[in-house]
Amino acid sequence: MFFGKKKNIIGLDIGSRTIKVAEVEERKKGYHLKKFDMIDIAPGLIEDGVIRNPEEVATAIRELIRSSKIKEINVATSIGGYSIIVKTINVQTMEEEQLQETIQFEAEQYIPFDINDVNLDFQILGENESNPNQMSVLLVAAKKDMVEGYVNLLQMAGLNPCIIDVDAFALQNIYELNYDTEGENVALIEIGANKTTLNILKGNFSVFMRDVSSGCQQINTKLASVAECSAEEAEGMYHSEDADKISTKEVAEAVSSVVNDWCTEIRRALDFFYSTYPDDRIRKIILSGGGANIKKFRQILAIETSAEVEVIRPFENFSIDGGTDASYLERIAPQAAICTGLAIRRLDDK
Repeated sequence: MFFGKKKNIIGLDIGSRTIKVAEVEERKKGYHLKKFDMIDIAPGLIEDGVIRNPEEVATAIRELIRSSKIKEINVATSIGGYSIIVKTINVQTMEEEQLQETIQFEAEQYIPFDINDVNLDFQILGENESNPNQMSVLLVAAKKDMVEGYVNLLQMAGLNPCIIDVDAFALQNIYELNYDTEGENVALIEIGANKTTLNILKGNFSVFMRDVSSGCQQINTKLASVAECSAEEAEGMYHSEDADKISTKEVAEAVSSVVNDWCTEIRRALDFFYSTYPDDRIRKIILSGGGANIKKFRQILAIETSAEVEVIRPFENFSIDGGTDASYLERIAPQAAICTGLAIRRLDDK
């Protein structure tokens, strides 16, 4: 057996309002969290996953790495949104090498973009349940210009991009590390600033993914409309419960209005799952992202879906240095899910 330097990388979650970084070390007794940190960026620098101002975002990444005292430059990041297509397709049973040669032809009918404009990847899931002559394949297509944009950004920040993952897969990675997933149907939902990522797992396999352009920024927009102020002022008002421009009741009503819309969208996704798998039920929903901290959202979602709703615990199976601020990690844990899911990747991963 070869013992050498582990092929470690850092995880970098580049959100539209916050960038998170995590460094994880794999030890004999399991994973150890070495570093976690985050930095806010101004609105508009990244919109719908598209980097509008690479120079400013790269500057923020460099500052985050510097302040975190991270020396590693190999990095995994992830992308999502409408430039990513993830589908489970069924194809004639064949060897992986043969599928590698024909995947472009197989994928063309499922991809709404010019096939020459996307990067393709796939994973064979196994025999198709209803047709033994076919196999189920998880197909992933990402627009080349988006991938190139993130590669260029990381290089501009002085980092070495090694893995470009998908947000929903990174979320699944950290869930599987920390939870007993045997035979359980679960919905993983990340509510970010401007995007909601949904990944439904049937056992250990992802069977439905969707990214929706909705998130916590909608609450700020709603509050800004009610209070007749800027979105930035509304954000501060919401977190500080400043009643100078708006009452506590109006804040609660604005939040309820937005989270009800989130629940409606999630319910639609679950209904699609039930139409495909009528004998299955989703008993548990795991929330991550900033929206996971909204108690009203968790309460309404539990009622709407008849499921147990809980906030993700991304550090559950990590050892953590005694000097680390445990209360800080507990507070930001929901926002760290994708980042830590990236940090446990390794250079030689598929």
